[in-house]
Amino acid sequence: MIKVDLHSHSTISDGLMTPSELVRHAASQGVQVLALTDHDDVAGIDEARAAAVDSAITLIAGTEISVTWRNRTLHILGLRIDPQHPALQQGLARIRESRFGRAEGIASELEKIGIQGSLEGARQFASEGIIGRTHFARFLIANGHAKDMKTVFKRYLIKGKPGYVPHLWASLEEALSWILAAGGQPVIAHPGRYDLGRTLLDDLFNEFKLLGGVGIEVVSGSHHPEQYGQFADLAHKHGLLSSRGSDYHGPGHSYMSMGRLPDLPSQCQPVWHDWKEVRALAA
Repeated sequence: MIKVDLHSHSTISDGLMTPSELVRHAASQGVQVLALTDHDDVAGIDEARAAAVDSAITLIAGTEISVTWRNRTLHILGLRIDPQHPALQQGLARIRESRFGRAEGIASELEKIGIQGSLEGARQFASEGIIGRTHFARFLIANGHAKDMKTVFKRYLIKGKPGYVPHLWASLEEALSWILAAGGQPVIAHPGRYDLGRTLLDDLFNEFKLLGGVGIEVVSGSHHPEQYGQFADLAHKHGLLSSRGSDYHGPGHSYMSMGRLPDLPSQCQPVWHDWKEVRALAA
């Protein structure tokens, strides 16, 4: 079975490894097909492609777009995109610009509870410029406010907690239009993380497919094993393809290590089923 991992992050967004380091690490773990899907950015794709050639790994150009849907934040993966497409570039640039305003808001909220210097602290962990909640989390852990990523998010950075700042991202329609314009395939990332009931999940999947979405992440580093079958069934019900990805951010900052993803459930049609890159490996 070919080892496919279609969700990973580098220092371009909130990962701990540079794009080339990430590719080399994936290859060392036996991954054969890797998608680099940095948050709202594609700046690492060229570096990753060059490293993939040297590492004998197939690199899939991707991104993970932040979306607001019914007052909830969702993430949509764009796989096999043209990272230079103007519509995609312009849309991602708009989101990145808005991230700085949110970062200032998070720092202001943390200051209200006596945590000083969090914006500059987060910047120290954001080596490539984008500042996200993960960078604030690393600052808070480093300064003794929490012991690990899971704890720091629960204590400070999720809805209802002192460091949470609501934000309006791209709409679902916008995100899918950018991905499709760039020749890519839209996939809903880790749907189990969104705390949606069955009715809202059905609504999301129906709207997503109507707008041109093609798949959902069934096997994810953010999913519990019992959720694999649940989302495999939902993918089949809605006529959507299935994807898998570790959502790897780096050692100690990921729910699952690269190369350890289980296979998709047997009823799934993989999103890569007709990709020439994967077919060549299987030949």
